[in-house]
Amino acid sequence: PMLAAARLIASDIKLSHSIFALPFAVLASFLAAGTLDASTWRPFAGALALVVVCMVLARTWAMLFNRLADRRFDAGNARTSRRVFASGRLDARTGWAVAGVCAAAFVGFASLFLVFFDNPWPLRLSVPVLAWIAFYSLTKRFTALCHVFLGGALAASPLAAAIAVNPSFLSSSATLWWLAGFVLCWVAGFDVIYALADQAFDRGAGLSSIPARLGTRGALWASRGLHMAGYGCLMMALRSEPRFSWLFGVAVALVGGLLALEHAIVAKRGEAGLDMAFFTVNGVVSCVLGLLGVADTLW
Repeated sequence: PMLAAARLIASDIKLSHSIFALPFAVLASFLAAGTLDASTWRPFAGALALVVVCMVLARTWAMLFNRLADRRFDAGNARTSRRVFASGRLDARTGWAVAGVCAAAFVGFASLFLVFFDNPWPLRLSVPVLAWIAFYSLTKRFTALCHVFLGGALAASPLAAAIAVNPSFLSSSATLWWLAGFVLCWVAGFDVIYALADQAFDRGAGLSSIPARLGTRGALWASRGLHMAGYGCLMMALRSEPRFSWLFGVAVALVGGLLALEHAIVAKRGEAGLDMAFFTVNGVVSCVLGLLGVADTLW
């Protein structure tokens, strides 16, 4: 039964969607590590593996919290009614048990940075981080800026990874702050687009969102504004990091084109293009920035 429950949960929260934040955590780890040589590669690889494990556990906790906190609303929404807790395929007690295990495992793995790398900060910040990334699920009950809170939850990923690898890097470089600013605005912008599918339901259920508040036209302009602000942050990240060269510049240019493509898809196809705009294009955005950013840092 537990294996079946784990399969249902993994299918429901879509672990593959970790791709939105994970590349930024990996890039931040390489940036914070500085110059890597034969003597530093092995400890860095261990720290990077811990970062990835913590990322997956933290996202699983946050997504389970979201599904459990919203199961009553999800059950009444045709788009989300088949989710495992909303449909009753799994009971809430099982969900909270799995969420608790993930949260405890996250704290446990965060403590290993203290054990192996003499870095207490991941352990000290582990519980506040879990609270912060879960808080987004409650914000749609009282503010249309819930999309910004989601962006802030994902924007914590590069900052947390840098703290885990080298805490002093955040105070000595502005690059990761600009990258976090990009993630915040980028995620908030595409979440506004995705929320278009639920604007009628949100209004009826008394939930807050930018589409429910501003309508389709206003929401699209809000999304464009957020993505323009995010792109500005990305340009500043390129300028502020001396290790970034033309290779990351290519990534930045490609992201500009991908964001324009995302909005063109939504403008042309409406709700029929949401899946392509939301999942496919944004997955490519994160991979392009993460892969070319790491390559540029190593080169």
